Amino acid sequence: MAKKTVVEKEFSVEDKLSALYKLQLMLTEIDKIKTLRGELPLEVQDLEDEIAGLDTRLQNYQADVKEYEYAILSQKNKIMDSKGLIERYQGQIDNVRNNREYDNLSKEIEFQGLEIQFSEKKIREFNEIMASKKVDIAHLAENLDGRRLDLEQKSGELDTIVAETRHDEEKLREKAKKLEGNIEPRLLTAFKRIRKGARNGLAIVYIQRDACGGCFNKIPPQKQMDIKLRKKIIVCEYCGRIMIDPELAGAESK
Repeated sequence: MAKKTVVEKEFSVEDKLSALYKLQLMLTEIDKIKTLRGELPLEVQDLEDEIAGLDTRLQNYQADVKEYEYAILSQKNKIMDSKGLIERYQGQIDNVRNNREYDNLSKEIEFQGLEIQFSEKKIREFNEIMASKKVDIAHLAENLDGRRLDLEQKSGELDTIVAETRHDEEKLREKAKKLEGNIEPRLLTAFKRIRKGARNGLAIVYIQRDACGGCFNKIPPQKQMDIKLRKKIIVCEYCGRIMIDPELAGAESK
């Protein structure tokens, strides 16, 4: 029994150009949907990054305050220890047997008094720093709350726009993907490369007023004739876009 031979369909240049132009129209519609969202996705991302940074800074400040609270407690414990030693030395000084013992105890009492003064100074310094940190924390917390409200608003706006356009975008992407399957890979890759480099996202354009519809540079009559014959794929020598005649694009030549 003879095997059936599957013959792949051969696409003409006109078919390829027509498919590319249809794909371009779909992708342009998707671009319009993205434009409708505007800068909102970037604004939302920037706000999220800013909030993360503020939150980290706030946590660092709060950690600093805890460290100063611990340092103050440590200095207070030192003061208590020094006062305990002074009390003990004062009890011993009444029972000294000679001047040497009296001088040594007096020096210890004086030293512990200086230790108390030093710890009290440190406590004042730490309290001043803590007060400043707490002011910074209050400002940061207020700023953070404000940015979170901004994020909530911007995210809500973006979610609304995405919800309104999601169905149309998904439908267009599905059609575009199906159409891409009928375009040879090399041509599709070239099309995407041109589109990526084009400022307005147009990789294939039709002739308008004897000029390229992308960069508006004049096209020689002979090249216009070649484009109209649709026998080969022709790109603009100035901008690199693929060119087609208005009739293939369904537009009137002006």
